[in-house]
Amino acid sequence: MKPRGPSPDERSLPLFGDLDEAPVAALGPEKLPSYIADHRKRLRARFMEGGATAMPDYELLELILFRALPRQDVKPLARRLLDVFGTFGQVLSAPAARLTEVSGVGDAVVQELKIVEAAAQRLAKSRVMQRPVLSSWQALIDYCHTAMAHRTTEQFRVLYLDRKNVLVADEEQAKGTVDHVPVYPREVVKRALELDASALILVHNHPSGDPTPSSADIAMTAQVEAAARALGLTLHDHLVIGKGRELSFRAEGLL
Repeated sequence: MKPRGPSPDERSLPLFGDLDEAPVAALGPEKLPSYIADHRKRLRARFMEGGATAMPDYELLELILFRALPRQDVKPLARRLLDVFGTFGQVLSAPAARLTEVSGVGDAVVQELKIVEAAAQRLAKSRVMQRPVLSSWQALIDYCHTAMAHRTTEQFRVLYLDRKNVLVADEEQAKGTVDHVPVYPREVVKRALELDASALILVHNHPSGDPTPSSADIAMTAQVEAAARALGLTLHDHLVIGKGRELSFRAEGLL
């Protein structure tokens, strides 16, 4: 059987330049209809003039989808993605397998969405790594939301700090199900010693959106704190990330 090549809508495109005005040879046999090209120009101009704040989620998605689907009106797909996943952030963080279940989504669309997701996470992380955590607490919270708030399963990660409370490592310790993630206190503190860390912050997400800690969350935190204390380590906090809000064990008096 002859290998299937990329579909006309997924062929490689020029990295730079205006795709909507690319030569017909670059875009294939069909030139982009003028009404779509005009719409794209207007949308890009609005973004460049006013930024993203004045644009609804579906228009931001359109801007991302332009490169993936250079010959199509992508507004229906943008709205369809939001109907299925709910928000802009949930579309970006949706698993690839779930994205491809949406009509009109192929490899090119998944790739563009995941590039944007990775860029957002890397930017947020750059604002907290190698910086004193306690003086950039809101940036840390923002990073945790960017990285974890829209996940469909629980994830547990540990932020390791040096003696000056500078964040030196951010490591995922475990992944779980929709309502549980296995955590091993011994492994958490063992890794702190390997990194020569002096303090740590625990972070995990609740896919339900409600950051209220469970009894298991509270018990696990107490076990990690006891193990850390025994080795002269400080557990600063345990953050539970929900959708749009978070809970701090320290602030709630649970630590």
